[in-house]
Amino acid sequence: MTFAALGRWAIFGLGSLFIVVLSRRSLRDPRSHGFWRVFAFEALLGLLLVAVGRWFVDPVSPRQVASWVLLFLAWGAFLKAPAPASAALAVLASAALVATARAEERENTTKFGEAYTRYMRATKRFLPLVF
Repeated sequence: MTFAALGRWAIFGLGSLFIVVLSRRSLRDPRSHGFWRVFAFEALLGLLLVAVGRWFVDPVSPRQVASWVLLFLAWGAFLKAPAPASAALAVLASAALVATARAEERENTTKFGEAYTRYMRATKRFLPLVF
């Protein structure tokens, strides 16, 4: 096991401990929403650690992270109050974020040239290795 992998396992262990300590009351009741939320947080922590080497190596990564947060915020808000109007707003927000990403890709291709074109081929637009 590499030092980096060992470090990720250590971070996962400490992060899991933190999540479990904060959620200890929820974990006592499998019927509560908090019980299942613990596993969602664990999965998110794992996903972040698996992909950390790919997510934060780009000079424009803070913008990329902001796009992911905004995209998830839009759909999270929709899921909190699903209705035709909120669905339309979530679709609008997603379309605007896709348009923003495409414009930013054009700008970065102009600024960074072939290196950015190679980067785009190696990664996905919003979620590394997914979308």
